[in-house]
Amino acid sequence: MAQDDFHIPEPGRDARRGAVRIGVVALVVGALVFGAGTFRVLAARTADAAALREGTGQQQQVFVLWTKPKPSGSDGSAQVQLPGSLVAIQDVPLFARSSGYVRKWSHDIGSRVRKGEVLAEIETPEIDRQIEQARANVRQIAAAVELARSSLARWENLRKDELVTQQEVDERRTTLTQQLATQAAAQAEVGRLESLHGFDTVVAPFNGVVTRRNIDVGRLVNAGSVTADQALFEVASTERLKLVLGVPQAYAAQVHPGLPVEVTLAEQPGVKVQGKVARTASAIDPATRTLQTEIDVPGNTAASLLPGAYVVGHLPLQAGRLLAVPANALLFRPEGARVAAVDDQNHIHLLPVQLGRDLGKTVEIASGVRADDRIVLNPPDALSDGDVVQAKQAPAPAAMAAPATAGATKK
Repeated sequence: MAQDDFHIPEPGRDARRGAVRIGVVALVVGALVFGAGTFRVLAARTADAAALREGTGQQQQVFVLWTKPKPSGSDGSAQVQLPGSLVAIQDVPLFARSSGYVRKWSHDIGSRVRKGEVLAEIETPEIDRQIEQARANVRQIAAAVELARSSLARWENLRKDELVTQQEVDERRTTLTQQLATQAAAQAEVGRLESLHGFDTVVAPFNGVVTRRNIDVGRLVNAGSVTADQALFEVASTERLKLVLGVPQAYAAQVHPGLPVEVTLAEQPGVKVQGKVARTASAIDPATRTLQTEIDVPGNTAASLLPGAYVVGHLPLQAGRLLAVPANALLFRPEGARVAAVDDQNHIHLLPVQLGRDLGKTVEIASGVRADDRIVLNPPDALSDGDVVQAKQAPAPAAMAAPATAGATKK
């Protein structure tokens, strides 16, 4: 047998081949395992990204509650409430008509006085001297008048004997007339000073109460000063008071003399004082678009109504002509007041509005909204025209009460 016919295996060769095969298989298996793991990781990341996008989209959606405007006064109240201040029927400051020093005063603030009662006395030495001088001037002129009268009588006698001319007689008559006129002027000056001297006593012009005193003994007062700090006293009649209100133009036609008005005070809940419309300006103030209305109310009542008090007048006027929205539906932007309305496609429209009366929980809208508009409650400050929202109608009790939790929220 030839030597080439036999193959003698080399030691370890087969073992090496087996190890290679096993390594190749292991590499393939590892690659498959790594690829499967990578695929699972990529799939998980893709799912997380999709969930994140979906969650972010939901977070960006704005959820709002809406309600519709309602007629003002639809809650059953047919009253218009207007704030105002009480004013005394008669309230005047008293000024000095004579310059001098305060000799004494007899009534302080809160004192009730009668008409003509003395409040203070002013010492006026300058006026006293002027009166003496004016009276002396009158006596001097009176002597000149007597001289002119006797001179005229003599010249008239001389004229009868034709010893003087008629012109000379007329000149003496003119002199007498001038002296009489000068005497009348001097007497009038005395009367003026005496009348001015009468103002040395400051008296109450009517029955009332002293509400202010700005003088003390020895203070110098100047005649003719009409500034508030120069007033000696201020006297007010509190037997009757009047409430001055500005009624909006929308209700002006319903206001007339005799209309009953209820007056309330915030510090005395439950206390109501009845009054009546006494007069109106019969013209709309172009600056405020209101009708000035004065209401007579009794003073010195159990409600302790005082001049200058802040009160609220309740007028029985039909208030259903305007629409009202919850106060928390308003947006105040630099360009003016706005409300956010949402349409059927859930698009936001910012509507410019003209505000009427502030009724507390609700605000009247003079113009800018319609009865079928869907008004957003508590609109976010970042809300813009054209935004897409998720809108839902607010529950009926919350529509006009407008609680803070009924507004726009984000989930």
